[in-house]
Amino acid sequence: MSEPVLGFPNQLTILRMICAPVFVALTLDGHLRAAVLVFILGGVTDAFDGLIARYYKQRTALGAILDPLADKLLLGSAFVALSFADAVPVHIPKWLTVMVLSRDLIIVVSALAIAFVSNRKGFSPTRLGKASTAAQMICVALAFAANLTAVPRPVLEIVFVTTGVLTVGSGLHYLYRASSRRFVEPRVDA
Repeated sequence: MSEPVLGFPNQLTILRMICAPVFVALTLDGHLRAAVLVFILGGVTDAFDGLIARYYKQRTALGAILDPLADKLLLGSAFVALSFADAVPVHIPKWLTVMVLSRDLIIVVSALAIAFVSNRKGFSPTRLGKASTAAQMICVALAFAANLTAVPRPVLEIVFVTTGVLTVGSGLHYLYRASSRRFVEPRVDA
């Protein structure tokens, strides 16, 4: 008998997706401590859904699609909320939020187009992509910290610029990989 499509790991992933609008609403209303707790809950579900799926051999095609989308939804929501909320005294720069969201949108659209045209299943993560995601997480965490305690402005600026450089660099790297023949053309097994 096969595992249910919405097994516990996928339910955790869906919980992370639900955390995104709750987090945004709390941030927009100025409830930063509660927003941080919801964001942390989302991060915890991210750690456990993959761990449980691997340990109990409950990996599913749905989970492979939902997990990165849930990550991007939560992280993207954090960038938007921390850039545009009037109740937040220290903002992530809008230019950085536009970069992060644009990169993710370009990657998703490219992956869908490549899958449609060449029967490829998408992009595998790269070290640069993982570094970009880590920088984005640090950026969000530091923006939260700056809104709850004192963080020197130069430290924030360095993190914002570093995150922007890694975001653009990883986006260009994904596009380069997607344009290479060996990536785009389906393998022919001999």
